[in-house]
Amino acid sequence: MGARKPKPEEKKAEESKKEKPKEKKVEKKVKVVEGIRGVVRLAEMNLDGTKRIRNAVLGIKGIGKSLANSIVMISGLDPNVLLGSLTDEQIQKLEDVIKNPSKYGVPSHMLNRRIDPSTGESKHLISSELSFTVRGDIDFMKKIRSYKGIRHELGLPVRGQRTKSSFRTGMIVGVTKAKLKPGAAPVAVGAPAPTAPAVGAKPSAPVAGKPVAPAPTTGAKPTTPGAGTKPTAPTKAPAKPKEEKK
Repeated sequence: MGARKPKPEEKKAEESKKEKPKEKKVEKKVKVVEGIRGVVRLAEMNLDGTKRIRNAVLGIKGIGKSLANSIVMISGLDPNVLLGSLTDEQIQKLEDVIKNPSKYGVPSHMLNRRIDPSTGESKHLISSELSFTVRGDIDFMKKIRSYKGIRHELGLPVRGQRTKSSFRTGMIVGVTKAKLKPGAAPVAVGAPAPTAPAVGAKPSAPVAGKPVAPAPTTGAKPTTPGAGTKPTAPTKAPAKPKEEKK
């Protein structure tokens, strides 16, 4: 039988797939508003000036929503004002509040570095300083060979998560069982598999110092005493009568 001819609908679908050009990814452009800076440099980060102050400050590493609200309130700025419309003096004050929140009355429970082990002070770390400190803490735990440091070295979860089904990268989740041949006995778990002698292999040579048992002759049956029978003693030949001297 010959091959099936493609339908005209299938031909059109294939041609349309070939003709479709690859779509290029379009980069997002920052909105440009008159009298407002599009990009504002603040705390080693380039922030979007078209956003409100609270939302724009969230782009800094180490600052969350609650701390962002308190920073806006302490700095005395209008939360609805766009970041790009602030003057240089207002931006400097905002940056000072972000870097030293405890100086302006922010409570210690909102800081991310409370009672530093080296200095004993409570402070808030942001951007590159935060990354550097976290990396240093992990290296210190590895150096003193703590449990968390060893888990970091092995690339395993540190905080007691289960690893039976999670964190299994590079493998298939599940267990594969070996298929048994029909009639074969199941092998116990942990027992070594029996090895059959290779075809054409020579018998092992006798060990020096050990007696070698003689091989039985072909056709001879070994005689073994029956169960419950005593071995018979060998019979002596009858003695010859002494001749009388004449």
